[in-house]
Amino acid sequence: MKIMIAGGSGFLGGELSRSFLADRHQVYILTRGSRVWEGAQAVKWDGQTTQGWGRLVEEMDVIIHMAGKTLASWPWTAATKQAFYDSRLIPGRALVQAIQTATRRPSLFIQASGINYYGLHGELADETTPPGDDFLARLAVEWERATEPVEALGVRRVVLRSAVALSRNGGLLGLMALPIRLFVGGPYGSGKHAMPWIHIRDWVGAVRHLIQNEQARGVYNLIAPTPTSNAEFNRALASALRRPYWFPTPAFLLRTFLGEMSVLILEGRFSQPKRLTESGFEFQFPGPREALTDLFG
Repeated sequence: MKIMIAGGSGFLGGELSRSFLADRHQVYILTRGSRVWEGAQAVKWDGQTTQGWGRLVEEMDVIIHMAGKTLASWPWTAATKQAFYDSRLIPGRALVQAIQTATRRPSLFIQASGINYYGLHGELADETTPPGDDFLARLAVEWERATEPVEALGVRRVVLRSAVALSRNGGLLGLMALPIRLFVGGPYGSGKHAMPWIHIRDWVGAVRHLIQNEQARGVYNLIAPTPTSNAEFNRALASALRRPYWFPTPAFLLRTFLGEMSVLILEGRFSQPKRLTESGFEFQFPGPREALTDLFG
């Protein structure tokens, strides 16, 4: 297959690219720079228009939209929050425009999104749960909506509402493990809120599964099937690192230091991958202890 990835030069894009390349698929990375993963082809774009690359869409079988400024961008100023929107919505609209004008359209469009779509509070959520009304939920709603028009063009569309992907090669796990490595690990705040996560191999496997399953379309939660609280996750992380688990980090300190960004580690809603498991996908790492032991054992 020929696969085009917007936002493919980051952590998750790299994991996907290497998986595709290992199976001899052709990978094209839409990028403002020139450095991409070995074996992939860099395609220059400005992140805003179809100029210089739009016609290449006609050769693609799959297009994956993962572009977006990382939420781990501190502090969350008004300008930063606007950049979260612009870096997701504008590239998405450019991809839609390229597909609309193409004489041959890809068979599949994959849209990245976040598990925070469901909001920070409430009962156990699945793909049928309506969106929340906080900033992260509204961001996810608009991110998904930006590429919805491809469905009217007859293109199969899959939306990935992803939890935090755990890997030792990138992402947030190294930062999450730092307090525990320094012997000051414990829950954040009360520790009762959800910690949404998925092992990177399960994340890549789920994406590959949804590509190969031609009946798959619509929204899928990419999150481990075991609902995990922050306290449970950090306890499992401390065990995997062979460190003590004892000092809770007061919520007011995190809010003082991180501001609004603190919701990423102090709040969260429990969710489940209902449609993904119903589609036949089997998790290699369903629980936090198996996942973290694999990564650090």
